[in-house]
Amino acid sequence: MRWAGGVPGLRWEGGRVSVLAYGQWISFRAVGRRLCPGARGNPCPLEATVPPRATGAQCPECARLDRAHSVAADTIADDPRTYRVYLAWFGPGMTKVGITAEERGDARLLEQGAVAFGWLGRGPLMAARRTEELLRHALKVPDRIPYARKRAVRHELPAPDVRRREIEELYGRATGLAGWAETLQRLDFQAYDHGEAFGLAGLPALSGTVTELREDGLVAGRLLAAAGPDLHLLDSEGRCLALDTRLMRGWGLVAAEAGRPSVTVPVRKANTDVQDGLFPT
Repeated sequence: MRWAGGVPGLRWEGGRVSVLAYGQWISFRAVGRRLCPGARGNPCPLEATVPPRATGAQCPECARLDRAHSVAADTIADDPRTYRVYLAWFGPGMTKVGITAEERGDARLLEQGAVAFGWLGRGPLMAARRTEELLRHALKVPDRIPYARKRAVRHELPAPDVRRREIEELYGRATGLAGWAETLQRLDFQAYDHGEAFGLAGLPALSGTVTELREDGLVAGRLLAAAGPDLHLLDSEGRCLALDTRLMRGWGLVAAEAGRPSVTVPVRKANTDVQDGLFPT
C-alpha cells in the first residue's frame, strides 16, 4: 500500500501504482510462490520463499539489509534532514509518539493508520529522537501500537472533536515537560484528522481479518475504507473483512473472474482466538 496526497494505492513491482477508490470492487487470486521482494530496490539474491502469514514479507537477509539503513531502527545518526515529532491517535486511549522526516509531510501517519495526529516539534534527527524518548518515559506514551489493536477499534470511533481533545490534552502534558532537546523547535498545537481520507464514516462492524493468501486463493469485495496498510472490504456474503496489504507483498496476483465470488483464503473471525476462529472456506 502507498499513500500519495491522502489517496491510497497499490504499488506493483517496477513502481506502477494502482490508485484505489472507495466503492470499487476488488477481486484477485494469488499465483505461484510468495517470494522475498528484496531490499532497497535490489532483488533477493536467494529468491527466498516467504511464509504466507509474515507481514514483513522479506527473508532474514534482506530484512537485515533494510534495517541497516533505517531511521526507525536507530542505525542512522547523521541524517541531515529536519525531523518532526508527532502524537498519533488510533482510538480512545491509544496514542503513540513518533518521528518522521519533515519532507514526508503526513505520509508516515497515513501509513501507520493514524486516525488523527498533531505535531509537537521540529529539528535535527537526534534532537527529535531524544524528545521522543523523553515523552515515552515521562508520560508512558508508547512508540508502537500493534496493528491488530488499531484495526479492532477503527469500526467504532468517537467523533473528530473527541479525538482532537485527547491529542490536545497529551500535547499540553508533553510541552509542559522539562528536558526537551534545546535544538528542537516547539510547534503550536493543531490537530489533523484522517477519518475522511480513510473512508471511516459508517464503517460496519468488523467480521474478520484475512490471515494469509494462498496459491489460487481468492480475495474479493467492495472497498469500503483503507487505513495504514489495511483494506476494509465488504464481501459477497455481507461480511466486512480487513486485509493487511503487507500479506500481498511477494505474491503474483491475477484478476479474478467476473461476478461476485466468495473469499476462499483463511479469515479469522473478529473477537476470537487463532485456534478456533477461522471461517470455513
